[in-house]
Amino acid sequence: MTSTEIEVHTSAQWNGQEHVWREYTARAGISGVHCDPRWVLALRDGLRLEACWVVAKQDERVVGLLPLTLVKSLLFGRFLVSLPYVNWAGVIAEEEPVARALIDRAVELADQWDVRYLELRHETEYEHPALTQKLTEKVHMRLPLESSEESVWKQLKQVVRTQIRKGEKGGLAIDWGRHELLRDFYRVFAHNMRDLGTPVYSRRLFSSILDQFPGDAELCVVRLEGRPIAAAVAIHSHGITEVPSASALRAYRATAANSLMYWRLVQRAIERGQSVFDFGRSTLGGNTYTFKKKWGARPEPAVWQYYVRKGDVGDMRPDNKKYDRMIRIWQRLPVCLTRVVGPAIVRGIP
Repeated sequence: MTSTEIEVHTSAQWNGQEHVWREYTARAGISGVHCDPRWVLALRDGLRLEACWVVAKQDERVVGLLPLTLVKSLLFGRFLVSLPYVNWAGVIAEEEPVARALIDRAVELADQWDVRYLELRHETEYEHPALTQKLTEKVHMRLPLESSEESVWKQLKQVVRTQIRKGEKGGLAIDWGRHELLRDFYRVFAHNMRDLGTPVYSRRLFSSILDQFPGDAELCVVRLEGRPIAAAVAIHSHGITEVPSASALRAYRATAANSLMYWRLVQRAIERGQSVFDFGRSTLGGNTYTFKKKWGARPEPAVWQYYVRKGDVGDMRPDNKKYDRMIRIWQRLPVCLTRVVGPAIVRGIP
């Protein structure tokens, strides 16, 4: 039986090893935005987090990978996550013994770095004695893209088509671009996060995503009489178009800008020959779940697994009742203040 050797590489040791990662996933037939090595660098630079990846080798040949980031703050403590911000990441391996060895090493790192818990954002559950808690109430909402725009349009619920047409007739303009649209994108995004009572990610994170995905990431901005009122970041890669962040200003809800924006994003994915449009995660039965289901999106499993050393996984969930008062206070703060304070807070939340 071939023995498996486990190595831990820090981001400082990257030295252009992206090709090693790509060669392994291509050879193993593993694809998806989640296993793209550029995410590790985008999060390292964009959130200023310590990043590393655990590598499994057999006879000097890579047979498994696990990207990790150390999330830490004075407010919340330390966490080891694969990966923050993205909806799915975790173990990349073909064989169960290799996956177990990768998790074994991640557990050791969690102990070594004295974190509150290790969080692995999987789609399917891995059996491991240390992973004693999991969250499964959310699902990935994904829309299979047919060969033509017309076939996708026909499967939309009538209410969705009505909203799209309303947006098209309302004088809304759509801009596509990259760094030149970052200011307008972030203006909408930060305002919406304040309204939701959520600390906003830094503008640097989105700049870093654009830097790391030069041919795949782009920004979409919806304008009304020149003013940006909705915006999204889209990443087209591995046959999947993913929208990790999208926002629309509540004051302009009647314009149907959000529906028009998503339709343009779907059209863009079809134009690029993508096979799946990923709307992101939603709570089963929740408002966003219902919205995405009307587009024909289908639920797929999301299994976040935990090795807990201190406290409880629920302590850091945004739906924890202890944060209700803080959310209400945050919603009353000036947007300009949340843009200054928010990034320092959210980078420490797993």
